[in-house]
Amino acid sequence: MQYVKPLHLFQNLVKSNASQGGRLLGLDVGDKYVGLAVSDLDNKIASPLSVLVRKKTNIDLVAHDFQSLISELSLVGFVVGYPFDRQRLAPDATQVKLFIDDLSETGKLDGLKFTFWDERFTSKNVELLIKPLSLHPVLAKTVVDKFAAVQILQ
Repeated sequence: MQYVKPLHLFQNLVKSNASQGGRLLGLDVGDKYVGLAVSDLDNKIASPLSVLVRKKTNIDLVAHDFQSLISELSLVGFVVGYPFDRQRLAPDATQVKLFIDDLSETGKLDGLKFTFWDERFTSKNVELLIKPLSLHPVLAKTVVDKFAAVQILQ
């Protein structure tokens, strides 16, 4: 996996869409789950996709799931939510960085480009929106993770 700045990822996407197409996958990395969202074929609209269970012992399985999604959805890059904080390194930021490093070390996603995008308040925004729905806590968590990924990608 190769980190690129957001503008560079977008420029590559515009060039590749003109010739071969490609979509982006948004990731909201949490303690237990990774929320996923995918862009449409024109890369204008993001839609919730799914939630992957995240454990330290299943990184190879997660990488395999990403490989399947890359071929199935014609993905060309990842946009990973990252809690930027100018004052200090947030614990959540360390968690995201470790997840990406572990994923990269599997070697299963070599050549894939990714970038970080500010995710502050994405989960909180979704929580506030769905609170009136009184969803079961497990369902609420998966909805929050998927739609936070949508906000990151959108």
